[in-house]
Amino acid sequence: MMAMVVPLFHRLGQLTLVRYVLASVGALAVDMGSFLALLALGVPAMAASALGYALGIVAHWLLSSRAVFAETVAASGPARRRQQALFVGSALVGLAITTLVVGGLVRLGLDPRGAKVLAIGLSFAATWVLRKQVVFR
Repeated sequence: MMAMVVPLFHRLGQLTLVRYVLASVGALAVDMGSFLALLALGVPAMAASALGYALGIVAHWLLSSRAVFAETVAASGPARRRQQALFVGSALVGLAITTLVVGGLVRLGLDPRGAKVLAIGLSFAATWVLRKQVVFR
């Protein structure tokens, strides 16, 4: 049984999307943990969402550049700074989606946690496409 499982995990680890999903889960843990902690401290939902997402961006760059797209990360210098700027740009698209979705749905009466879950899905799809097709191309 173990002889079958180890090669399967090795093959899955080679798939960029699988690594991206795992990096996203790590960044999401930072994002949601921060979001929930800020809500508990009385920070308004829209601000807590934006701040949590911003902390998740930092975690995502670290994970993406080292474990997901390591083979296409630019060398140090102008090319690397351009790539980082594009990454931040893709993150800002995700941040805008997250902030607008959470803010809009909370105004409509939805619980902030439910609004955040929907925002996560929409933001994930947008940033995956941008990062795969533009940032780490």
